[in-house]
Amino acid sequence: MKFNNHFIYKAALVTLLLSSCGKGFIDLKPISVITTDNFYQTEEDFRNAVSGAYNALRTGGTYGVDSYIFGEIRSDNSFPVASGSVTDQDEFDRFYIRTTNPFINNRWSNSYTSIARCNAILDRITPVAINDALKNRYIGEAKFLRALFYFNLVRTFGDVPLVLKEITNPDEGYQYGRNPKADVYAQIEKDLTEAAEALPVSYTGADVGRATKGAAKAILGRVLLTQKKYAPAAVQLKAVMDLNQYGLVTTAYADFFKVSNKNNKEAIFDVQYRSGGIGQGNPWPNSFAPQNSGNAVIMFGGGGNNVPTDDLVNDYEAGDQRKAASIATSYVNANGATIPGNFVKKYFDVPTVNNDNGNNIPIIRYADVLLMYAECLNEAGFVANGDAFSYLNEVRRRAGLGNLTAVEVPSQAAFRLVMEHERRVEFAFENLRWYDLVRTDRAITVLNGKSAQINLVNPVTPQNQVFPIPQSQIDINKTKITQNEGSN
Repeated sequence: MKFNNHFIYKAALVTLLLSSCGKGFIDLKPISVITTDNFYQTEEDFRNAVSGAYNALRTGGTYGVDSYIFGEIRSDNSFPVASGSVTDQDEFDRFYIRTTNPFINNRWSNSYTSIARCNAILDRITPVAINDALKNRYIGEAKFLRALFYFNLVRTFGDVPLVLKEITNPDEGYQYGRNPKADVYAQIEKDLTEAAEALPVSYTGADVGRATKGAAKAILGRVLLTQKKYAPAAVQLKAVMDLNQYGLVTTAYADFFKVSNKNNKEAIFDVQYRSGGIGQGNPWPNSFAPQNSGNAVIMFGGGGNNVPTDDLVNDYEAGDQRKAASIATSYVNANGATIPGNFVKKYFDVPTVNNDNGNNIPIIRYADVLLMYAECLNEAGFVANGDAFSYLNEVRRRAGLGNLTAVEVPSQAAFRLVMEHERRVEFAFENLRWYDLVRTDRAITVLNGKSAQINLVNPVTPQNQVFPIPQSQIDINKTKITQNEGSN
């Protein structure tokens, strides 16, 4: 898979960076002798720039190393390790996040840095002499990625600044306040719709792993579903299915996550990683392995992060293959002793050096399309043993489970609860659980119902289902950037 090799680009050195400190809300920091004035001139420049935008998916604040803190730690799926950055992560886990928490600051700053990369491409590519088909593809890729970054931002913070052009003067940053989330979602939908029109159905060779038509439509389906736009979401998700490019990995659930099986038929869009000591490895397997385990679980040891809760462990049905593929509840140490304790094993690999694993991080896969489509069908109207059951059961059968029927699931409300469970165990540690609970209006009921076992500092409320705006951003632009209600 050669696309990974293209992530180390001079484009990453000439990107316009958004800063959380300094003179302006949006601060330009030239960090290379290559400048934006003499870059963006050739087809190679834009290839590098687009690859630099993909590379931004790996940052901690977007879809990379720290994304589990937002999607998993915040939910009932996992809790943080009791050392190191425990206080910062514990704030997510028990709902007392400070406005100075470094993880929310990274989500804001990394996301806007990434958006700046996309904006620079889109603003500069039109007049450059590039093959029209390739130019259109690069535009589609930049819009797809910009939509992804904004989707993370709007789900995290609610109203956010909508920056759709390259910032060439630091003072311009002061003009941007928080746009209503409806406007942000409208732009995300527009970007993904246009990306789907421009992107190819598939790639070959070194380009495998780039955004496709199916990826744009699948993410658009998720965006629409998040807004409870069930009918248009169903249209997009069915269109992905009708492309006939995707299917479940049917050999075994665990096979989807094998390094040797990356970019398989179920992988609609992943964050791409590659091991080999070249600075492109995935740190998750080492990060999630137990602390003080030496090489018993993984070479170079583990950080103990993202610890699965017993509540999640107990939520798997008997015979569900996804449990053993996703979670271990003990390991045998170098002395032959069994050490109890839950840890994530879903992304296991054999690293070349510490934190250098070859696993991709899935952003959306075909199983999600099937389950989201089933959800849309159920919201349109419950049909006993109808098509929604068929798509749900297709995913369950792959996990080694039997079909559910209207005997076990007799109503629309019952189907919703089954879907909530199914999504939890299918996508554990893929950073969807918190967002699923919020979009289905179940976060308050589910998490407050587990208040004692989570040891919540504050109850879950409508206000804390979005995160505080980083205090640094308010300090920079106090007249335009306001704090979310109820933030500390």
